[in-house]
Formats: sequence, structure tokens, C-alpha cells
Amino acid sequence: MTTVDQLPSRRLPAWCTAPWLMLLLPVLYSLLDAALVARDATWWQLALSTLAAVALFWRRRFPVAVFLLTMPGTWVEAIWLAPITAVYTVATGRPSTKVLFPCAALFTLVSFFHWPLPTPVIDLSRNTALDAIQAVMLAAGPAATGLLSRTRRELAARLEELTRGQERESRLLAERVLMSERGRLAREMHDVVSHQVSLISIQAGALQVSTADPAAVTVARTIRELSVRTLDELRQMVGVLRGTGAPSPAAPLAPQPRLADLPRLIEESGLTADAELNPGDRPWPEAVERAAYRTVQEALTNITKYAPEAVVHVKVRAKGRRLRVEVRNEAPPVRPAETLPGGGHGLVGLRERAQLLGGTLTAGPTQDGGFEVRAELPATHS
Repeated sequence: MTTVDQLPSRRLPAWCTAPWLMLLLPVLYSLLDAALVARDATWWQLALSTLAAVALFWRRRFPVAVFLLTMPGTWVEAIWLAPITAVYTVATGRPSTKVLFPCAALFTLVSFFHWPLPTPVIDLSRNTALDAIQAVMLAAGPAATGLLSRTRRELAARLEELTRGQERESRLLAERVLMSERGRLAREMHDVVSHQVSLISIQAGALQVSTADPAAVTVARTIRELSVRTLDELRQMVGVLRGTGAPSPAAPLAPQPRLADLPRLIEESGLTADAELNPGDRPWPEAVERAAYRTVQEALTNITKYAPEAVVHVKVRAKGRRLRVEVRNEAPPVRPAETLPGGGHGLVGLRERAQLLGGTLTAGPTQDGGFEVRAELPATHS
């Protein structure tokens, strides 16, 4: 059984509600009304009726003036459609009832005391009462309909305004909740992560001072530098989460990583890696260079976790208008018995970063038992 909701909606063709048709149609039926009424009329009566119909072209811009132009033809020829349309237009276009009521009253008087005036002018009879009721209804009907149409339009506008207000309030509420959550995350990152990284930096500094082994001193210095750099980046992220990520003299932003920082990153990773860095001579957008750096960084971090003894190959080269980044490790000779914990969000974040730039990122195992991460980033993005 077909329900009402399942019935296809029937909408009028676009031309049926076209503005030019809505402007022309009242003029046409008013001319037809004038032609039917003025069969035996003189030329000047027909001219007044035609003026009343043609004046409707300007009814939206000058509603009161057009209404007054319809009154002579109404008085001498008793035409109805032109003045009815004019009264309706005044009701919809003029917000003040001080204009509408006099126009409706004038239309009522002109319709009742039409030319030529009878003798006597007012005859207390049933026909006179019916004529008076007819004159009142002719003016009151379009006036009431126009007021209803204007009220409906105002209610629709008010409803749209209320809807926009509710959407704006919902958006502000969502932003407030988001800011609260970001503040909570910032506190957690500051209280937990920064504390532990600080301890790592302090322990590395103590090891650097206390040991006499040159290799241990180098490792401790590297750990301390990485810890300090991590704290700087963490401080920036906490500031962004709290909505205070703008640079200030007290907390200047550290330079963002670029392609030129890749050799240092590969060297500090502690892995057996060979690098082929040939990004070309063209200047790459900062976002592309940062994405390439983060891709290599995440890949090296994963290799350190799961295959620290494997040989690593890093390639960064230009391919037309795209920058290709490849990080591949061979099969490790020995699988680590214990790996660092990971949430699996690193590659997901890299893939999202590449997609935002209009590029692609793929990652998966190789046939020789290793793993490869490959990203292609465009030179320009929208």
C-alpha cells in the first residue's frame, strides 16, 4: 500500500513561477476584464480601463500610485481585476495599515458610487445593501489576502532567522565542547608526557657527565638533544590545543622541519641507512616539505621499533611536479624480542596528511620480508 510520504511530489515547472510571468499575468487578465466590460464604452472610458491594466507593470515599485491610477477606470467602467490586484499589492508591499485602510476604503467607495451616479444616490433598498456588501467584499478580500501573504512571508523569514540562530548556537556549543576537550588533552600532555620526557633529558644529561665512554657520551648527548627538541614541539602543541598557539616573545615557535633536516634525522636515528636525497632545484611548499619530513620520521621510528637491525633505504626525489618519498627496510636478521608500544595511528595520520595535500601514501610489506612506505606529494595543492 502506498502511503502519503511515498507519493512523488508534484512541483510546478520553473516557468510557471517565473518573475516575468508573475508580472505579466495580472496585466493580461486585467486587459481582458477591461475589454469585456467596455463593449459599448466610449474611447476615453476604454483608455482609462486600459491605463488601469497597463499601470500594473509598475505595481511592485509604486504600489500606491498604481492603485490610484486604477481608480478612474474602476469608477467609469466598474472593472474589478485591476483594482483588486492593486489593493493586494499595497497590502503585501506596505507594512503600515495607515496606507492600506484608506486605499481599501477608497476602492469600496468607488465601487459603490460608480459612474454615472443614480438618482437618488443612496436608495434604501435590498439592491443597495447588496451593492454595499459587494463593494466591501471586493476591497476587504484582496486586502486580507495581501496581509496574510505578508504575514506568512515575515513568519518564514523569522523562522529562517531562528533556524540560523539555532545552528549558530549549536556550532558555538560544539566549539565550546571542543575547546574544553582540547584543554583537557593539553593538560594531560603537559602533566604526563612532558614530565617523562624531562626525566629522560635529565637522565641523559647525568649520563653524559658521569660516563667516560666516548660512545656513551655521544648517545647521551643525542638523547638529550632529542628530548629537548621534543619538549619544544610538545610545548607548541600544548599551546595550539589551548588556543594560544600564536608566537610570542616568551615562547617563540621553533622552525618547522624541512627537507634540509632529513640528513640529520637519518643520522640521529641510529639505523644502518643509505639516503638518496634529490628533491630537485624547484622550491617545494612548506607543507609538502613538512609532510615529507614527517613521513621519513614516522617510517624510521617504526623501523626502530620493529626492525632496528635492518638495513634502511631512504629516497626522496622529484618526479615531475610531485615529490616522491620512499622509505624501505630489508628483512631484519633478528626480530626484536620486545618492541616499543604503538597505537597504529602514525601511518593513518601520514595518509590523512598526504590526502589533504592532494597526494597519496601507501605502506605494506615487501616480497623480501621488509616493509616499505611510499608517499607522493604534489607541488601545489588547493
